[in-house]
Formats: sequence, structure tokens, C-alpha cells
Amino acid sequence: MHRPFVMWPAPVLRKPAAQVEAITPEITALWDEMVEAMDAMPGVGLAAVQLGVPLALAVVDASDARGQAIRMANPEILHASVQLREHEEASPNLPGISAVISRPRAVTVRFLNAWGEVEERDLVGLWATSMQHQIDHLAGKMYFDRLSKIKRDMFLRKARKFG
Repeated sequence: MHRPFVMWPAPVLRKPAAQVEAITPEITALWDEMVEAMDAMPGVGLAAVQLGVPLALAVVDASDARGQAIRMANPEILHASVQLREHEEASPNLPGISAVISRPRAVTVRFLNAWGEVEERDLVGLWATSMQHQIDHLAGKMYFDRLSKIKRDMFLRKARKFG
């Protein structure tokens, strides 16, 4: 069992997550729990803050077969493509609604991997979209923050009806 998703507008969803100093057994166990929660949604990514844990941890698995999750601590985008990709995004922290968000189609990300090593990886398509979504969470941002003010206001009015 994984801990419950924190519901928006919980303060933990609006604060930048703390950097992870080292990959410990506790971090590994938390990643396992995050993968379980992501697969149960089902979703293609999850940030620790979504479970109420204010650490810069994320998992992403946009594979068709599943079981390919990338486990990341302190992920950061080094490069983003100019070409954009639109995708309908949602969050278990704000169930029942979604919005089409435009993000770079490809990114290069640097992170601390499961072995405690710095790794750089190029991600494209849904992998890149999910990675950017998780990094936003770790910075205290929600996907709807990327909407224009008018669209965001309409989105939040709709969200309150579901809440």
C-alpha cells in the first residue's frame, strides 16, 4: 500500500521540494512506494510531494509494458527542444479534471539515479512531458499554472466544483 495522494490545494504542493543528499534505503523504499502509486493510478509519472513527502524525488514510466520506471533524485532540465508537444495532463491531487498543456517535445535531464550516480538522459514525447510535469511538482507548481490566466481561472472554477 502507498500513502494517500495529497489533495490540492495542500501547501506541500506549492512549496519547492528539498534536495536529496544521498540515496539511502529509505529513499529506495520511497521510490518503490511511488512506483506502486503511479502504477495504481494508472499514470506515467509521480513526484514525492504528491504523496506529501517534500523531497525532490520523481519516477517516470511512459512505457507501454510498464516496469521501466526511471527513478530520479534532484532532477533538472539541462536542455529543452524548441519544438512543442501538446498533451492532456491531469493529476491525482486534483481528480476529475484535466487540461491540454504545451511543453517542449524533448528534454535532456540530469538527476541522481538509484545507484547514487549523476546521470543525464534524453527523453522524448510522453517521457519528456511527464518528466517536465514532475519537475514542475518539485518546484511547487501544478500543470494548470502553465495555462493562460483566463484558461487557468476557468480551470480553477471547474476544479472547485469537483472539490
